[in-house]
Amino acid sequence: MFFYIAKIGYFFMQPSNLLIAVALIGLVLKSFNRWPVTGIRLVWLAVFGLAVCGLSPAANWLILPLEDRFPRPDVTRSYDGIIVLGGAVDTIVTGGRGDTALTTSGERITIAARLAAALPDARVVHTGGKGVIIQSQATEAEGAARLFEDFGIAPDRVVLEDASRNTWQNAVLTKKLIDPQPGQTWLLVTSAYHMPRAMGVFEQAGWTGVTAYPVDYRTRGIEDRGLGFSGASKGLRRFDLAFREWLGLLVYRITGRTPVLLPGPEEGKPAKD
Repeated sequence: MFFYIAKIGYFFMQPSNLLIAVALIGLVLKSFNRWPVTGIRLVWLAVFGLAVCGLSPAANWLILPLEDRFPRPDVTRSYDGIIVLGGAVDTIVTGGRGDTALTTSGERITIAARLAAALPDARVVHTGGKGVIIQSQATEAEGAARLFEDFGIAPDRVVLEDASRNTWQNAVLTKKLIDPQPGQTWLLVTSAYHMPRAMGVFEQAGWTGVTAYPVDYRTRGIEDRGLGFSGASKGLRRFDLAFREWLGLLVYRITGRTPVLLPGPEEGKPAKD
């Protein structure tokens, strides 16, 4: 139930969707002469909001604190496993086309080729089922398995968890499947903007020895605090993404799925070797 509430609720709360809805409501009120002044004000409010979200540095201001929260560690030491969070495989297109299709977060999974080569004794764990409401003919695990084979990763190194639909289930179901032992060390791979929530969830689910390995950066770093979008659509996508992650952090904290609002290395999860 939490999954459906989260997906449906965010559809209506997503800034770009919400602002377009406000503009349409304003146009309806003006067109039918029902509170025409209010209608015009709503249209201008929506246009202003779209401009701020799409063309101002607001999206970067939101996403930079998330991306910079955990630095990427060296992998010169050994790890028992590499945990790759889902979100990189488009299950709808993958199911329809019969071959693995990647989302804009594809680096989550393509980085596995490099890490598997650098850590030849580590298990490669992918966790992800169907993270969409629309029915699809494939799971993320199926698409990941095909890519891992293409990468030349031996099948006996690969572990697939194919039932999870959100980050909390990623942590809980993978822990149940892997049964990590005290003293073992694990690399956690996910998008940099998603890493604080992912690390907090894994800690709350009882994992120990987990080190963050962020990928899929959307900004250059501190240089992106200014303007620089090539178009409003790019800014809106980034704003929606950042807003969703901050909202997810808030909801997960309220529901007890993370120990603090913004987990970081100082909360007891060092991001270094």
